[in-house]
Amino acid sequence: MKIVTCLKDVPGRDTRYQIGSGQNWINESDVTWEINECDEYALEEALKLKESLGGEVTLLTLGPQRSEKAMRKGLAMGADRGVHVVDTASRVLSPYPVAKALAAALEKEEFDLILAGTQSDDFSYAQTGVVLADLLGLPHATIVMEVAVDSDAKTVRVLREMESGWFQWVRLPLPAVLTIQAGISKVRYPSLKGIMQARRKEIRQINLEELGLDWEHMPSLEILSLAFPETDSKVEILEGPPETAVDALVDKLRREAKVL
Repeated sequence: MKIVTCLKDVPGRDTRYQIGSGQNWINESDVTWEINECDEYALEEALKLKESLGGEVTLLTLGPQRSEKAMRKGLAMGADRGVHVVDTASRVLSPYPVAKALAAALEKEEFDLILAGTQSDDFSYAQTGVVLADLLGLPHATIVMEVAVDSDAKTVRVLREMESGWFQWVRLPLPAVLTIQAGISKVRYPSLKGIMQARRKEIRQINLEELGLDWEHMPSLEILSLAFPETDSKVEILEGPPETAVDALVDKLRREAKVL
């Protein structure tokens, strides 16, 4: 089975962010980068399927040169090779252009299944995998919690997380696109042997311009400004005997906080 796993590198979850001078993105000078959390779980599912069914796992990434570090980690975890669409200036960020570029990069690839994270840690659009499936004309399932390829290797059965604690089983024909939810399983650590082998594994680079897409007229989203949430807290002490204080508290919860 040939499985493609989409990876994205994002600012580290433990990083202390500062807003850049343009006020529309963070200051990247002191930021550490890592694989997007949901994408790590997608890769883990791909590797488990490879171990049980055989085949190949290919990483697909769009990003600047620094994204190769995340890809090398994915290769150290057990992926076989990578395809890196190099966006030197980080121009392509919103879901539709990203999906368009990934779809173009996949034209020369053979695959039975595409796995991606449900959403990214930085923008959280949760749309790239869905749009990619539409562009490729493939069936898809989102917020996937369990993956099982049927014995005929022509269909896949997946468990989707729904609202209000409900779940849904869906069977899809292959090839298909699945977006994987974080927490689906335990993500493995790269072994020392895997890290050494990753240095020799192939990463095929494709320059963004080679895809021949019309970026000037491509629908996209633009971040106009960023700001940290403003925090405002105050404390009010209700004095008097307990009965009076309780009545006053209930009145404030009902009239001011409007939670009763």
